Amino acid sequence: MPLTVLDGSTFCVCDERGDVDGVATASGFFASDTRFLSRSVLTLGGARLDPLSHDQPAPHLAAFVLRNPLVDGLEPNELSIERERFVGDCMEERITVENHGHRRVEVELGLELEADFADIFVVKELEPGFGWESSQKLPPSRPLERNGNGTIVFTDGAYPARTIVHLSEPFGDGARGATFALRLDPGERWRLVVGVQPQLDGIAPLRAGSFARELDDERQRADESLSAWRASAPRLRAGWDDLVHTWNRSVADLAGLRMRVGDSDVGRLLAAGTPWFMTVFGRDTIISSLQTLLFGPELAASTLRVLAATQSATDDAERDAEPGKIIHEMRRGKAALAWTDRYYGTVDATPLFLVLLSELWRWTDDPALAIELEGSARRALAWIDGPADVDGDGFVEYARRAKNGIRNQTWKDSDDSMAFHDGTLAVAPIAAAEVQGYVYDAKLRVAELAREVWRDLETADRLEREAQELQGRFDDAFWVADRGFYALGLDHEKRRIDSLASNIGHLLWSGIVPDERREELAEHLVGERLWSGWGVRTMAAGEGAYNPLVYHNGTVWPHDNSLVAWGLARSGRPHDAARILHTMIEAATHFDYRLPEVFAGFPRHRTRFPVVYPTASSPQAWAAATPVLLLQIVLGLSPDRSSGALRSHATELPEWTDGLVLEGVRAFDRRWTIRVEDAGVTVEPES
Repeated sequence: MPLTVLDGSTFCVCDERGDVDGVATASGFFASDTRFLSRSVLTLGGARLDPLSHDQPAPHLAAFVLRNPLVDGLEPNELSIERERFVGDCMEERITVENHGHRRVEVELGLELEADFADIFVVKELEPGFGWESSQKLPPSRPLERNGNGTIVFTDGAYPARTIVHLSEPFGDGARGATFALRLDPGERWRLVVGVQPQLDGIAPLRAGSFARELDDERQRADESLSAWRASAPRLRAGWDDLVHTWNRSVADLAGLRMRVGDSDVGRLLAAGTPWFMTVFGRDTIISSLQTLLFGPELAASTLRVLAATQSATDDAERDAEPGKIIHEMRRGKAALAWTDRYYGTVDATPLFLVLLSELWRWTDDPALAIELEGSARRALAWIDGPADVDGDGFVEYARRAKNGIRNQTWKDSDDSMAFHDGTLAVAPIAAAEVQGYVYDAKLRVAELAREVWRDLETADRLEREAQELQGRFDDAFWVADRGFYALGLDHEKRRIDSLASNIGHLLWSGIVPDERREELAEHLVGERLWSGWGVRTMAAGEGAYNPLVYHNGTVWPHDNSLVAWGLARSGRPHDAARILHTMIEAATHFDYRLPEVFAGFPRHRTRFPVVYPTASSPQAWAAATPVLLLQIVLGLSPDRSSGALRSHATELPEWTDGLVLEGVRAFDRRWTIRVEDAGVTVEPES
């Protein structure tokens, strides 16, 4: 399995040796969506090393222990080789070779290096798990330049990018990099420090001495940031060890996925996931912020500020951008050149931006950010009521305009996700069901902000009236009467896309579903067609497009299940929400306690274990955040702004929660401890 060492949007994907071999695999050292090293392979006597063990004590650190191959007369286990890799804005590797034998050893250590400066989309096509043949060729590796000052440099011929490799020891000229003639007596150690500096747009290179100091400073900053994150994150104690292990893994993964955006001083926010989405993703970043409000307001506040700063101000068809629309995806470096720097092709990020703005206010009772971003919120509403509703029927719709844009512009954004019951694909413009629910929720929430923060009673009354009108209009247009659920969406002819899918759980969460329909929808969600035994499938078995191995047409997504659970709990089904948490934790035990982005939707009684989805991002932000939100839901935790207190409204708690303690939950600028005793929940402020 590949190992990803990361610090925000800078990361290295390598194998169990610590090697990068990006010609045959989708590995490399990446920064700014560009691969700055496509090969970094360690050899002895020209042969690859034998792996023994590896560990990742922190997201930005990894350690590998290897032994010598049987070459150049070396005896078995004569030499050990330790590699420690650190990733910050740059990458550092500390290599130690030790002679464990009883004789002097002379052997050549090689460090093979290449840089092709491929954009991340081209590299992605190397991943065999996608099941496609790459339609693009990798750019050739750039010529290697030895500068005679302890550095090796690669320069991209077509783009202002360079890779500078700093080596702490004198080296010889190898055919593919650097060589080191080792002469080790028994018990002797030899050490090498390798620093890799990615450069874009002509930034001046650091000299060897200052580079080493900068790396030390970077490592200290990364260590301190991780320590601060761990200290601030809520701490869980429970009798169910698997829950605690999964919680702790999520805390660690979320720490590594935090990133800064350029030179912005707004703080860190969550990248979507490794390795392909280590960037700002509007929808993903918003939802992962909603899932982690127990951790405090910082991630959500940074997310809102960055999304407001990148909100579209223009109509740009090749970016699928319209005024007021929230960004879908940012790209930098070679990826921005290959595609675009900003892409706006999603219709759910804009209403979800408003939902997050409201939810953050509810958890803090601090109006400052709602006042700061009032203009952005009003522009988002204007987009919802204007460009998003092209035909004026009162529903938000999407249709791709960009030549290289996304066809389906919701969270189920694969080309085949919007399918009728018979398997026929819907044609855009499409009004997706759950997006109308997000809009309904957003309007009610912004009405509350308008009334209580902006002191705009006219806008508050209007938005509440529009939300109620939308609820009735939605029920009439989307209800599939003969099947008893809401359609996936409406196609270009306003036909109901009549497949049963997990989207109905999002509708329960949004509140758009009338009370008399909630129970029927809940029964569908827990019925055998949608319920796999490991969670709710994205599409029900028996639908024409159903396939347990297709990305959005029958797989199980942890984040999707967390929102479904939120909807079930809101509909008076807390036992079903608790079952989702329980099965998600059981699934996590099969993935080393790390929930992946997605796994296959095979019935549990057939496979007995959750089946890996080969191209799932891992770690991935909204998957890592899933246990956090699910535990919040099961414990019934919600902010009570009127009293400035965190409350629990839990009425039915599973047996495994007895004795559970969750400390350090943050709300209203205080920390809270939650305890479960005798099937009851107590919430107390910490001193």
